[in-house]
Parts: sequence; C-alpha cells; structure tokens
Amino acid sequence: MDQYLARRERLLTSSRPLPDFEVTGIDGAWLLRADGSRIFDGSSGLLCVNVGQSSLKVFARIEEQYFRYSFGGAAVVQPRIQMELMDRLCHAVGRPQDSVALTTCGTLGVEVAVGLARNITRARDGKHRGDILTSTLSYHGNSALTLALAGNHARRPRAEDALGLGPSYPAPYPPTHDHAGRSCDAACADEIAKAIDNRGTQNVAAVLIEPVNGTTGGAYVPPDGYLRRVSEICRERNVLVIHDEVLTGLWRTGTPLASHHWDGCEPDIVILSKGLGAGYTSVGAVLVAPEIAPLLTHKDADPLPAMGTMAAHPLMAAACLGVLDELESMDHSAFTARAQRLGTAMKNLTGHGPVRDVRGLGFLYGIEVTPGLLWPVLKAAEERGVFLYPFTGAGHPKSEGFVVAPPLTATDEDVEALIAAISGAVTHVNVNT
Repeated sequence: MDQYLARRERLLTSSRPLPDFEVTGIDGAWLLRADGSRIFDGSSGLLCVNVGQSSLKVFARIEEQYFRYSFGGAAVVQPRIQMELMDRLCHAVGRPQDSVALTTCGTLGVEVAVGLARNITRARDGKHRGDILTSTLSYHGNSALTLALAGNHARRPRAEDALGLGPSYPAPYPPTHDHAGRSCDAACADEIAKAIDNRGTQNVAAVLIEPVNGTTGGAYVPPDGYLRRVSEICRERNVLVIHDEVLTGLWRTGTPLASHHWDGCEPDIVILSKGLGAGYTSVGAVLVAPEIAPLLTHKDADPLPAMGTMAAHPLMAAACLGVLDELESMDHSAFTARAQRLGTAMKNLTGHGPVRDVRGLGFLYGIEVTPGLLWPVLKAAEERGVFLYPFTGAGHPKSEGFVVAPPLTATDEDVEALIAAISGAVTHVNVNT
C-alpha cells in the first residue's frame, strides 16, 4: 500500500469514496492543488469558511493580540477583547443587549445553551426537570448528549447508548411529516404543543430548533409562519426557544440570522459557531436575551455550566473580530444579488436529469439527487473544478444529495464558475446513466 494511504488510515477522521487531494495554496475561494490545477470550494470547507481563507483582517487581529498575551483566564485577566467580541457580535446579529457565553465549538455551544436554559427555567418557573425537545430531522452537535437528543439517523448512538433521549416531534418537512401529499404549513407547529403537553410543561425547559435545516435533510426551509407559531406555543407554556444557528448564522442564508427571514420568531437563546470562527478558529457563542439573562445569577440558579479551558481564549476572540471585520466590509447588496443568481440557477436544475429537488436560501442550497447518483455527480463536479459536501439523507428510503454553500466572499466570476460546474456535472451524469 502507498505510504501516504497507510498513514491516512491511521488518522481517525472523515473519509469519502473519492480520493482526497493535496493543497499547496489558496487563491480567494479556490484551493491550489499540487498538480498545478485549482478547485473551487463549493461548500465553504465544512460549511464554515464563510469569509474565505488567508484574510489579512483576521491575521492582523491575531498578530496584534499574539504580542499582547496569548492566554489569560477570564476569571483572572480582564476579558477586554472578549467583551469587544461580545459587543460586536451582538450588534452584528441585531441583539445588542444579549449576554454571551463563549465556548470552544458549536457542539459545546449547544451543551452550554442546554445548561443555561435549564438554569433559567428552574429559577424563573420552578421547573421540575430540564427536558429539551428536538425534531426528527435535526443535528445539534457531536457529543454523546447532543447526538442522543437530535434526529440525525446516521449519527445517532445505539438505543442502549442514547441516554434515554431522542427527538420529540416531526420536523415540518415531507421526509418526516407526511400529509398524504399536502405540504407542511404553520399548523405543523402544533406537533410541538403536543410534545410539550405530553411531557408536562413543568418538565420541559426548551425547544431546540434549527430555523433553517442544515445538512441533516439538506437545507429545508420551514413553512411561512411556522417559527412564529413555535414561539407562541412555547411562550404560552413558559418554555424557552433555542435557535441553533451554528451553521446558518452570520449571513449564510442571506441575513445575519436565518430567523430574520420571518417576523415574530425571535428566540430566547441563539447558538453561533461556524460562521463566527469561519475556519480560522474553533468557537461557539451562546447569546441569551436580556429579559432572562439576569436569572442566571438568581439565588435559586445552579452554577453556570463549565465552558472549557480554552473558552473565551483571547486569540480565538481576536480571530473572530477579524471575521466580523470581513463581514462588515462586505458589499451586502452585491452579495444579495449573487445569492439570488445562485438560487435561481440551482432551482432551475429541479427535474433535470438526476436532480429531484432543490431548496434553500442565500448561499445555502440542498440539491437532492436520484439515489445511487450522488457520488457520480460529485465526481463529475470535481472533474469540472468544484468540490461539494454531501448531506445526510432523510425519509424512507433515505434521500441523497449535496449542499451548495460557497464562501460569502465569492465573486461574480466564482459564482458563474460554480453554476457552470454543477450544471455540467448534472448533465454529464444524466447523459451517462
């Protein structure tokens, strides 16, 4: 066996049925390969490289902090750069008075959000338990707790290892909520009301939901009015609403938060991660609304959940400030125009050859293809200079497809190249199958 392949097998990480490739450099949103060719990053790495690589703004922020100090426990050293990040981030997403917990990744952000929600509802309402309800088409992280809570069928632990946890209500999408041909609508939120009432409102701390579906199912968009109805149902029952915007936050769907596409659905707690670290650093941020944050220091509240040795790390905060600098310097009107162009082109593929369905918003689209043709399409796309990320399917039989999610900094020329490569790959597979 080739020496590289033998060593590669010892590295316990993700793999795929296509060969990986060696990268020697970066040119905007393009990876430069060892063979002299380049390939476009059509999925923002693992849907996180939102502002591209080699940002001078990010580098300047890290360099400045590096020569001040590279580590300082926030309970000992004044967390000035962390507070700067808190203020900038809250303003960026339109929640200027929120309190913020910084963590080391999205998974830990979800776990911290769960702990904060339990503290708040016990202090405010005297809840007996801290149950967290999730949907049958959800993914909230890669720990034992979050995998057991959520509905990603491919990653859920065995029943005997699931801690007695699991999803509690069907997501408002056809693969998991069948209406005999009728589309889901806002009334599907009544399933959440049933789930809360069945558990007992005194036992439920929060509903944890992705406002726009990520890579479990592939970029499903909720029906109009659904998220508003979820908020109404939860507030009627003194249950908090947590929006998992780990993937969708910070302009991925075309707005600062995905929930901004609809009125009346402001959550109590928001979790951010991928778009904040943007591939430069591992980070999670949990934003807590000002109406409830004071309850975290109430005499009846439990201690704050542990956030990790590297939480609120000053170099992490510096990198995130550089990412926000990049986001603020973007021409958002040009980005919106590119997103519309991408969305129109992707939706026009529906019904063409292997493409069965297209859904999404902004720079996030799920392209569902005929079962058995996912990897031929992705191989054909790579041959045309674009790599893409497969999503975890849903329904029975399980769907197959890939996510189109280029860096937000992609140019007009980049978007045209991406569209041409995907269209060409789809046509090639259609002709050759």
